[in-house]
Amino acid sequence: MAGKSRPRATQHSELLRQMLRIRRFEERCVELYSSEKIRGFMHLYIGEEAVAAGVCQALNSDDAVVSTYREHGHALARGVPATAIMAEMYGKAAGCSRGRGGSMHLFDAPRGFYGGSAIVGGGLPLAVGLALADRFQGRNRVTVCFFGDGAMAEGEFHECLNLAALWKLPVLFACENNLYAMGTALARSHAQTELALRAAGYGVVAWPVDGMDAPAVAEAADRAAESIRAGAGPHFLELRTYRFRAHSMYDPERYRDKTEVEQWKKRDPIDALIARMTTAQELSSDDLALLEKEIAEEIDQAVAFAEQAPVEPLEDLGKFVYSEIPPSSGTERTEVP
Repeated sequence: MAGKSRPRATQHSELLRQMLRIRRFEERCVELYSSEKIRGFMHLYIGEEAVAAGVCQALNSDDAVVSTYREHGHALARGVPATAIMAEMYGKAAGCSRGRGGSMHLFDAPRGFYGGSAIVGGGLPLAVGLALADRFQGRNRVTVCFFGDGAMAEGEFHECLNLAALWKLPVLFACENNLYAMGTALARSHAQTELALRAAGYGVVAWPVDGMDAPAVAEAADRAAESIRAGAGPHFLELRTYRFRAHSMYDPERYRDKTEVEQWKKRDPIDALIARMTTAQELSSDDLALLEKEIAEEIDQAVAFAEQAPVEPLEDLGKFVYSEIPPSSGTERTEVP
């Protein structure tokens, strides 16, 4: 549900809940990864929670979301169950991608979550395609595309911005500018570091937002989504944020100074919202303790579900590799000799 019509205290409470869910979920994933319950690559969203919580609060249930490989927060905020995400992290058949995608490839079509993609910028053409399909079919739907600052150095970014603006497609481009494309500082790879200005050059309505301020993100996303639904064409939000953890669990993180990270941690979006709500008497210490308890129980249940879920049977591993034509269609399958 879009958050525009909600009372401020209610909106703040939902933002806090979502950010805490994302933070605690990922903190548990770190523990599970360290104990080798979760394998493969894993990219954490810790520090960036205000972006996912704020943007997703502006969406309606039928809107679409296209994500990146750092997508746990987007999936949780979009409504993908923690059980299905955790089972996917474990590689279990009960996962939202049947255990075939793992941390980097969460997918839930019924909830309009069109996946994490391992290709930098790879979600941009998909988002434009979804929006074009909505235009052809007359659906008043918004497609949100999350991507990082590094994706703006890719050719598909420029192609997609141009086409979306040219055809006035209903896309919200949500750039999570965390200042480092993997291990390269923004200023070392982009001549123009004001990313909103670059998007505006294509005729797209664009502006920067403090991505560490969840209410500010929600307000900007509401404004953009409302304008898109009214037919104003694509919008671009440069969400200035910061990841507190390394690029991935394998990253030695030698490209940024520890004092820089500590300075950004002082702007923790969760702590900032808690302080704001406490001052406004929207949150008590008992309220916060109860919320933490509820979230801990949800995550415990997700882990238990993942632990107990079965792996996919070996005989099913060939499924979904190629298109399978249903026998009832009357179309004969041709076997390759």
